[in-house]
Amino acid sequence: MKEEIIIAGFGGQGVLSMGKILAYSGIMQNQEVTWMPSYGPEMRGGTANVTVILSDKKISSPILSNFDTAIILNQQSLDKFESQVKSGGLLIYDPNGITRHPVRKDITVCTIDAVDISANLGNSKAYNMVVLGAFLKKKPIVTLENVIKGLKKSIPERHHSLIPMNEKAISIGMEKVNDINKI
Repeated sequence: MKEEIIIAGFGGQGVLSMGKILAYSGIMQNQEVTWMPSYGPEMRGGTANVTVILSDKKISSPILSNFDTAIILNQQSLDKFESQVKSGGLLIYDPNGITRHPVRKDITVCTIDAVDISANLGNSKAYNMVVLGAFLKKKPIVTLENVIKGLKKSIPERHHSLIPMNEKAISIGMEKVNDINKI
């Protein structure tokens, strides 16, 4: 098993955190893991993306040009990374703010209305966990138990009281993911 993932959006959407939680979750499952963030100099609102590789074998390089899965949270990222999803791969995106939707027919395309769902939860910071839930529904490469362990490792202990809300957001994301184009 080897899964090569790009998560891309604006700074402040939890892109890097989502990647870190996935990486920690893989570690908890004794997988080989890479986590490579890339972001602009802005604190919020600039571009941000992270590549995560989870594998049951040694990973030769963290640098990727094509991905098994793209998790896309803004139009600029969709424009940049849609073409880099491997044929037969998965693209998950939040349609909020997207003006040009994916057009490829050789990949599975799914949506998750994470902005609306996290607003209904009463916590916009749960946005990335809703998206993570959608991904885990489509590709259950790490268990929910290990995702919770990954959450505990990646967020400060003073915020551990938010873990149940994050777990609920993941579960709702798993329920609410929509297939647009399934191959």
